[in-house]
Amino acid sequence: MPTGRVKWYDEGKGFGFLTRDDGGDVFVHKAALPAGVGALTPGQKVEFGVVESRRGDQALSVKLLSQPVSLTELRRRSPEELHSLIEDMIKVLEVKVQPGLQRGRYPDKKAAAQLAEVVHAVANELAAGA
Repeated sequence: MPTGRVKWYDEGKGFGFLTRDDGGDVFVHKAALPAGVGALTPGQKVEFGVVESRRGDQALSVKLLSQPVSLTELRRRSPEELHSLIEDMIKVLEVKVQPGLQRGRYPDKKAAAQLAEVVHAVANELAAGA
């Protein structure tokens, strides 16, 4: 069976194209995907059968061989970096934010915006690992 990679796939339209390892593109319809797979991701390694149709080669019985590494995983901080970032965030909250709040004052807009950015970054890192 030929192998290749997903060139592109439009989940809304239910089709896309695969690029064969030996050259050339092959049309792929959602009906050729394995059970439980709703879409293909560009760069995914696949194995498939090929049939000639009126419009050219068409993939049959697609089998997923690998998942491409996501950009999120590549950009993710290590647990040690994330630990350090969280420690720094806690220190900023304790030293710059909490005393003002205890006196009935909110942090100034610039400091609040910077802190919100750090809190969002930490939340996104933690959510990416879930």
